[in-house]
Formats: sequence, C-alpha cells, structure tokens
Amino acid sequence: MRANRGRDTSPELQLRALLFAHGLRYRVSARPISELRRTADIVFPRARVAVFVDGCYWHGCPAHYRPSTKNSDFWATKIASNRLRDEDTNRALSEAGWTVVRCWEHEDPEIAAERVIDALGKSTPVTDR
Repeated sequence: MRANRGRDTSPELQLRALLFAHGLRYRVSARPISELRRTADIVFPRARVAVFVDGCYWHGCPAHYRPSTKNSDFWATKIASNRLRDEDTNRALSEAGWTVVRCWEHEDPEIAAERVIDALGKSTPVTDR
C-alpha cells in the first residue's frame, strides 16, 4: 500500500496543469479548514473552493470500483468508511461556506478543469461527480 501516492498523482497533476494554464493559482494538499482533519487536493482559499481528485478504487467509484477478492470483508469496510468520510467532509465544508468539487481519477481532465472553473464563479455547496 505504500506505493499508492497520497498526493501528486497523475490525475491531480494533469488537472493542476490545466488550472495553472488558465491562470489560476491555488494551494496543493492543504486543509481548507484547519480544525477539520481533511486535506483537499487543490484549494482556492479566497474563493473557498476545495477540489478532491478521488481514486476509483479507494473511493468506490460507481462506474469502475470492483470489490477485492482477497480479504474482501476488510476492503468492503474500508471503502465504505472512505465513502462515509467523503460525505462527512462534503457536509462539513459546505456548512462552513465552502464549495466542494469532487472529480474521479478516470474523468477527462479538461472536463474536470471546467467544473472547477465553473465552481470558482458560483457559490454552490457541492457539485456532483
């Protein structure tokens, strides 16, 4: 499991490059709210937008998640708790006035970048994946 990166994954780097090319500046792997022990992949503090790039396996993507065949009980519980934590994070950030954008690792980076750019111009609580 140590080979799985917690930050600077390929989908994150692609999205960040596109956002940077659009002239946007952001913080990387930062806590949107210091007292909340959650780290967003990309944070726009002034606009109060937090972006999460979720891995299909680790966050239970409805399109691509395939349950593990080995130690399946452990992994089913782990993925379920990850999804609950994601929901809790969305709720906590929304209640604090943040806009949350969640992207899947399989999502086209151009489309994900447009969703982030749209969120920067709006003040909706949570955008759908």
